[in-house]
This record gives sequence, C-alpha cells and structure tokens, in this order.
Amino acid sequence: MIANSTDINNICCIGAGYVGGPTMAVIADRCPHIQVNVVDLNDSRIASWNQSDLSKLPIYEPGLDAVVSRARGKNLHFSTNVNKAISIADMVFISVNTPTKAKGLGSGQASDLRWVEACARQVAESAQGHTIVVEKSTLPVRTAETVQAILSAAQNPGATAGRPKTFVVLSNPEFLAEGTAINDLEDPDRILIGGEDSASIESLASIYKNWVPENKIIRTNLWSSELSKLTANAFLAQRISSINSVAALCEVTGADVREVSMAIGADSRIGTKFLNSGPGFGGSCFKKDILNLVYLANYFNLPEVADYWQHVVTLNTWQQHRISRLIVKTLFGTVTGKRIAIYGFTFKADTNDTREAPSINIAKDLLEEGAQLAIFDPKAKIDQIEIDLNLKAISPPIHNNPRSKEASIKGEGIWWAPKSAIEAANGVDAIIILTEWEEFKNISWEEVAPKMRKPAWVFDSRGIVNPSIIKSAGLKLWRVGDGAL
Repeated sequence: MIANSTDINNICCIGAGYVGGPTMAVIADRCPHIQVNVVDLNDSRIASWNQSDLSKLPIYEPGLDAVVSRARGKNLHFSTNVNKAISIADMVFISVNTPTKAKGLGSGQASDLRWVEACARQVAESAQGHTIVVEKSTLPVRTAETVQAILSAAQNPGATAGRPKTFVVLSNPEFLAEGTAINDLEDPDRILIGGEDSASIESLASIYKNWVPENKIIRTNLWSSELSKLTANAFLAQRISSINSVAALCEVTGADVREVSMAIGADSRIGTKFLNSGPGFGGSCFKKDILNLVYLANYFNLPEVADYWQHVVTLNTWQQHRISRLIVKTLFGTVTGKRIAIYGFTFKADTNDTREAPSINIAKDLLEEGAQLAIFDPKAKIDQIEIDLNLKAISPPIHNNPRSKEASIKGEGIWWAPKSAIEAANGVDAIIILTEWEEFKNISWEEVAPKMRKPAWVFDSRGIVNPSIIKSAGLKLWRVGDGAL
C-alpha cells in the first residue's frame, strides 16, 4: 500500500447515490490512511447508509455490504453536514445527479447541471486552503469550464490571513456497471483522469495506485476525459440497439439471434460483449448520455452526427413498444381485463435501480390496454414502481377483489405486487420475463403452469429460458430473436 505518498488525507464526496456511495466505500476500504466523508442533503438516504442492518442499504449491489462493514465508522462516514465535510477536505468529489433537462434550452437532450453548479458554489464557499475538485458525475464536455469559473471567482491565492483558497478541477468519470459495480471498482478496466495540473492529477492517481496497477491509469486533458465517458456509454448502447434490430429480423426469417450473436461475436474485431438481445437498454446513463451527444452535435452544427446517435435511442424505444404490441396481438388482440405477470422490473439483474427500465414502457403500454399486472421483482421497491408507472398498487385481486372487478368492467389497467414469482402466476394468461434475475432462470415451470389460465404464454424478452422445458410444461413460448419457434 502506498500510504502517505501525497497530501490527500481527507476526502469529501458530495452525493451518496449509486456512484458516490460504492466508489467512496471502496476507496475507504483500500486506503485506510484516508478519511472519507460522503455527504448528501437527503436525510433518509444518509440514515439508510448508517443503519446497522447492512441488507437495507439504500443501494443494492452485490458485495457492497461487506465493503461498507469493513470501513464504516473507521474511515468511512456518511453525513448531512456538507459544509463541514468540504471545509476539512483536501479533495472533493462531485457525484450528484445530472438528469436530462425537462424544459427550457436543450429540453429532452441536454443535461440539467443545476446540482453540479450548486455543488461548485458550495465548495467555493466552504473550502479552506487548496482543494482539488473532482468531477465524478457524468457530464457533457466542457462542463469543467463552468465549475472552474465559479471556483476561480472565490480564489484568494494572495491572502495574507489564514490559508489561501485555491482550486484545481479534475475529471475522473466512473465506468461502473450496476450489478458488478464493486468488482468494477476493485478491478477496473481503466481509471481515467483528465486535467491540466499534473501535480493534482498525480495526487488523485496516487489514491488509486493503492490497488490499481499504474498501466491502468490513463491521463488525458479535461475535455477528452469528459467526452470519453459519454462516448463509451454511447458505443455500448449502440451495440444493444444493433443486436435488437437483428433480433427483430431473426424473428421474421427463422434465424435465432443467439446463434447469430455467437457467430459475429467470434470475430475478434467485434467481441462477444453487449451482443445479448433483449427489451432494450435502461439505467441512468445510456439514454441520458446519448441524448447529450445529440445535443452537443447539434450545438456544434453536426446534424448528421446528431441524427446517427438519435436513432440509437429511437430504436431502443421502438423495441420496447414492439414487445408490448406483440404481446397484445398474441393474446387474441386484447389484454383488457386479462391478468399478466411481469417477472422483473429493474433495468437489469443484481440492482434495485429502475431508472429508464424497459419494463416501464412495456408495463405502461399494457396498462393502457387495460391489463391487470402482477409485477414481481426481487429488489425493486413497490413505492418506486408506483412512481415509475404513476399508478398506485392495489391489493392482490383474490377472492373477487372489488377493485379488480370494477377495473375489468371499466377496461382500466391495474397492478399489484405479489410476494413471489410463483404467487404472481396465479390465474394469469401470460408471464413476461423482463429482467434476467437468476431465480427466473431456475423457475419450476411444472409448478407454474397449472396456476395459469390456458392457453398460457411465456414471453421471454431476455432469452433465458429453455424452450423445451417451457413446452413440456404445456406452455406456449415467444423468445426474443427466435424465428424458429
């Protein structure tokens, strides 16, 4: 371990979300000589990070509980006292949300940077002495100019009383995949640090060198670092949209997208990753980052570039609506009053994150058609699903639930949250697999089938079931990208 090799003894991270919490937990775990303070204005979120039951942390990520348990209370602290944490920090990470703007200039494409600006102003006010400010949030290129302008206005390098206040801004984007974030942090493909001040870059690099080999630490200028994060996500999302377009073609030609994917992935120039067809990409980054590229391309008068990346998002949304339309068509052209089970609501397995999940559009489409949905996910919270669907859950429609009967008469969609995948199958016409949770790969279809109303369907949007097992259980199957069924 490279202890005491720099002047970085105290770190503050503003933002205790999906990036800030796990990243700081791993830094604290691997750098016991550094005090790490994670701060957030959300009282309940901080309380969740501090609770004794580590199974109830605000973020579900395999391995996170073990990392937190080793460092919390020693050199890892969670607090709402933002100003104090900034004032004692040698390095401040900005790790706050940067959602797509909902209104105003760049609405629907540009990032809303209000929280980044607010953080910069708070750092400018509360910091003492020399502070290295690190952009950890995913930001559009040249955002550092805004942060630098705010911090520069607060500098007083010639102060004669107290410690002179000076700042340096670095870009250190995260490349985490939810569900494998701890492994991505402990054994990263690369660490990217962008900046103009070499001493500050090496201060940040020295932290990572406690566990990351030197040859994995890439140093660039600020703008290359900011743009690299956006384009990395855009390239990954583009592969998903590409394979989903091929999946649709497979279904109408008799090909199997899994066989096609294996064949093209065997080409070393292409590789096998992100070639699994499904209901489309989700999560907080892919769509937001691509739309950022679209906005930037248009801003700099590159309409052809903007159109190219816009079509990646368009095809992703098309795939989701294609699946919901296919389900309605297969179930005799109507799902009004029919019960349908949805297996999985998070945008991918091994996370409790539902942001931009494909399940949202698909569920909304079916609810609009009047379906009654039993939505089961091992980790998604009921109140979050209610927010995503803008619809309150009802009690399970058993024993002739009046609300269920009334909804059927009116042709209104409703949903409820069963406690298990088996319970969700009661009386349904179809099961839709939308998240590739391990337990859905091991479902006892012989146990599930008798609970369903015949003819019963399984719609596998993830391609995780064994067709022969489904058919032997007496169920009909649609599997994404499989034209042989």
